[in-house]
Amino acid sequence: MTLQTKRHTTTLETISFIVPEKHIEIFEHALSTVCPTVGIFEEDETKNLWRLEGIKDTGYGDNELNSALTLASNLTQFSPTLQKHSTETEGWLAKTYESFPAQEVGKRFIIQGTHLHNIRSPSRIVLTLDAGIAFGSGEHGSTRGCLIALEKISYIKPDKILDLGCGSGILAMAAAALFHKKVLAIDIDPWSIRATRENAKRNHLNHLIHCEVGNGWLSTAIRKESPFDLVFANILARPLCKMAKQLSKNLNDGGIVILSGLLKSQRAMVLLAHQKQGLKLKNQIIQDYWATLILSKSKTS
Repeated sequence: MTLQTKRHTTTLETISFIVPEKHIEIFEHALSTVCPTVGIFEEDETKNLWRLEGIKDTGYGDNELNSALTLASNLTQFSPTLQKHSTETEGWLAKTYESFPAQEVGKRFIIQGTHLHNIRSPSRIVLTLDAGIAFGSGEHGSTRGCLIALEKISYIKPDKILDLGCGSGILAMAAAALFHKKVLAIDIDPWSIRATRENAKRNHLNHLIHCEVGNGWLSTAIRKESPFDLVFANILARPLCKMAKQLSKNLNDGGIVILSGLLKSQRAMVLLAHQKQGLKLKNQIIQDYWATLILSKSKTS
């Protein structure tokens, strides 16, 4: 999922609205056209309503956002009520830092922000990320699920690793640090690639992580490196379903894929799409409202 670390010196505004679960992805895409970070939060479990929240520079891209939301409304026949409020950058950063303490994830990882003193651990891999505006609350169920999934398959020995939709680069860094292997990190957003490069350098992993802007499986770098032994795809449920065939084609026999960015209620849909392509469920992790699937591709005889 895309997380950016672009710095702001102006005021920010938060845009939020509530949508039914079935419309999350369309409106999330609309909001992300101008918002560097978008959060998804459960609003009403009984009614399957979710709150989408985006943050951007005040006044930036208003026309583009209105057009994107109008298109989303036309596609879904649903028009959410928008709410806006502004906040000073420093106030947002202070809130972000306060809500981003060092986090132990599973048994193998610690995630800390750059605002904290260096933490050392003899038994865990410590990853430092910029806890700036776009990192939001500092943790996300889908990211935590992917890290726990990585811990569960730490016994494998992958030679080629791909982080598709790398965002802040946290999964690419975790895999590089755990396996001491090179990782290809791809994202369609140039700011995400910049963030990944900065974070990789910050964690002394830049020699193991190669970042490139690319459009999913159409990326030139992916075609050059394919097939892969381990793939992360922390995106959204419907794009994952659409890409299932290409994922299987680009995965080595015996390879492992970690899928996330999907709600618990979307597990069956995503799993079925990948089972049709010959992938098998090995395990699943639930974190808050989010699910992470570990799938494998059978070895041919």
